[in-house]
Amino acid sequence: MIENLTNSFRLYHVSENPSIKRFEPRPSPSHYESITSEVVFAITDKLLHNYLVPRDCPRVTFYSKHDTSQHDKEVFLSKNSSSYVVAVENKWREVIQQTTLYCYEFPTDNFALLDKGAGYYISYKTVTPISIRPVYDILNELLKRGVELRFLPTLLPLAQEISKSTLQFSLIGCVMRHQQQTKVT
Repeated sequence: MIENLTNSFRLYHVSENPSIKRFEPRPSPSHYESITSEVVFAITDKLLHNYLVPRDCPRVTFYSKHDTSQHDKEVFLSKNSSSYVVAVENKWREVIQQTTLYCYEFPTDNFALLDKGAGYYISYKTVTPISIRPVYDILNELLKRGVELRFLPTLLPLAQEISKSTLQFSLIGCVMRHQQQTKVT
């Protein structure tokens, strides 16, 4: 269900392209029954860190929500102060270190909440950004945001475990196989 957006949020789109003047609605990369045509996606500042890696970099992101079990908190979250985790494969470390990202801030007009847990908002209208900020040092930006970045040999075992947990999670660019079923998120 899509909820209306209040103007108390800041919305962003992250890209490796520094010269986007207008964001035109496009088909959604994931299926949502509430999306009725092409859209522009935006992410809240709170969960912007999920997109502070190169676009093609698969990742598992997660955090504790109000009904997360104590067991899952102990197993998956560090004892440090990080509330959010972004896990990527080791082979992406150098690419992350060499990539510059651009955070486009959007006006909140015409956006509606699509998925609160993921921080996704959509607009059916063309969006002109109100500002752009380069991120030259992704690792430092994640650290400043208090995000724990985990480098792993492969994401599949973590993705499978997290998908069965009580944590809020996103499996971005991950392909999983459960009981002969393939799910791409």
